[in-house]
Amino acid sequence: MLLRALLPLSFLSLALISVQAADSPRHQLQPNAVNSLLLDVVSTGEHLVAVGERGHVLLGNGSWQQVETPTDAQLTKVFFLNDQLGWAVGHDATIIHTRDGGKTWEKQFSAPERERPFMDLLFVDDKRGFAVGAYGLFFTTYDGGKQWQEVFHQELLFEEDLAYLNELKDSDPEAYAIERASLLPHFNRLLRLEDGRLLMVGELGLVAVSDNNGDSFTRLPFDYEGSMFSAIQQGNSVYVMGLRGHVFEAGLALDDWQQLDLPVESSINGALADEKGTIYFVGNAGVILSKTGGGEVALLARRQGENLVAAAKDSRGKVWLVGAKGVFALEDAQKH
Repeated sequence: MLLRALLPLSFLSLALISVQAADSPRHQLQPNAVNSLLLDVVSTGEHLVAVGERGHVLLGNGSWQQVETPTDAQLTKVFFLNDQLGWAVGHDATIIHTRDGGKTWEKQFSAPERERPFMDLLFVDDKRGFAVGAYGLFFTTYDGGKQWQEVFHQELLFEEDLAYLNELKDSDPEAYAIERASLLPHFNRLLRLEDGRLLMVGELGLVAVSDNNGDSFTRLPFDYEGSMFSAIQQGNSVYVMGLRGHVFEAGLALDDWQQLDLPVESSINGALADEKGTIYFVGNAGVILSKTGGGEVALLARRQGENLVAAAKDSRGKVWLVGAKGVFALEDAQKH
């Protein structure tokens, strides 16, 4: 078996790969959930929804309120197709769904025996969706999540690993099944570009694109071999970001990636683009960066000892960030 290179893991990877307790039938509300580990936050248009440890889901509209969920598994990502339909994913290959803007949730899928987390999800309409995660975990649905089917994207294997699998397939079916489940890299982020293509980034410098709605992906030439944790489109530019302050920009052809010069070396876990052309990057060591237009990337603030994972803007234009110590407003971080 070919050994995979072991790369340092950021806060985000460590948070996602740790094993969580099994689902419980009823989720116990926690009075201090707003200050607990939160791993994603998005806007529904009407309010914000944040998700994190122990199945926590919080709704925000000036203040934050926790709601019950059907799981205690750590939730890693949340996605809303519109102001009502949303999904969240997390550990134990858990998928939960809301039809009322996040007020109530139901479980659609869970596989604790897999001991693998989903790290991101995306729906292109109210029927077709995807959930991706560790070791090439990739599930798709064609009925809004009533049924989920696993897909193995062998086209994203390295040539040596694919040849190795093909040798095992006939000679040792049991070993083939074991190796098949661990050779693909972690899929960390799935982004739908404005032209409809799907961009996926992950471990070992994975940057791949699909022009057939996720049926297959093509790995793009990319010179960096470290993990990429997130991606974002701003106008005619696409940004991917990851370990040790590595952020790259390319045009829509996705064929000429240029590394941005950052004032820090912290891993970058997420980003937010606003309507004015500003991009906010957040990462480990509490860094909050901004890039305006064609300008340089500047350090806006730093929350010492606090890793940050995601950011979202509410209906009033206020930017909120989440991470190891819960949720807070950008304006509060800049006061310190």
